[in-house]
Amino acid sequence: MAHPLAWLFMTIALLWQAWVVEARADIYTFTDDKGVQHFSNMPADRRYTLLMRTETDTPSIAAKTPRTHRGIGGTLYAYEISRAASFCQLESALLHAVIAAESGYNPRALSGKGAIGLMQLMPGTARRYGAVDPYDPAQNIRAGALYLRDLLAMFNNDMRLALAAYNAGENNVIKYGNRIPPFRETAAYVPRVMAFYQEYMRANPGSS
Repeated sequence: MAHPLAWLFMTIALLWQAWVVEARADIYTFTDDKGVQHFSNMPADRRYTLLMRTETDTPSIAAKTPRTHRGIGGTLYAYEISRAASFCQLESALLHAVIAAESGYNPRALSGKGAIGLMQLMPGTARRYGAVDPYDPAQNIRAGALYLRDLLAMFNNDMRLALAAYNAGENNVIKYGNRIPPFRETAAYVPRVMAFYQEYMRANPGSS
């Protein structure tokens, strides 16, 4: 019979292996016959090829959250997201994608840099867009949606540049000639959000 400590170490090893798998965020892509580029973190089509293999040093809130609880199906905060999207004339899918990538639908999320809530707003951004309590889901989503709306307007509705600016700041996007800045985090963030965006669109056909 195995020593109790052996079972303990084996359990820890298995948990560590599961943790590492969850912390990965590999992104796959392919371009269809119409020239549309598709992204996914869970490729279901043979045409997908690996675009980026990413690992986090520590598991993010989104990585630790089971996929079925991330709200991609549209059930978590659906009303608040739909209302903010309508007000800002954005797609609900975009807000779901940003929330999934930023916080994994955890309204109490707080990053090491001080970003707060579902859409991980920095305190100054939250204040600028009227979120008195950035931990409040409705206020956080509305402020984040307003910020995204302004970024899209700034970058001629280029979703990838707007997402890069959301992650790295608009000044960095401008600094690098209106291109995605060459930062490792941003280079991984943009395709990750795009993958969530397309996953939401597949899960909710006909939605805006």
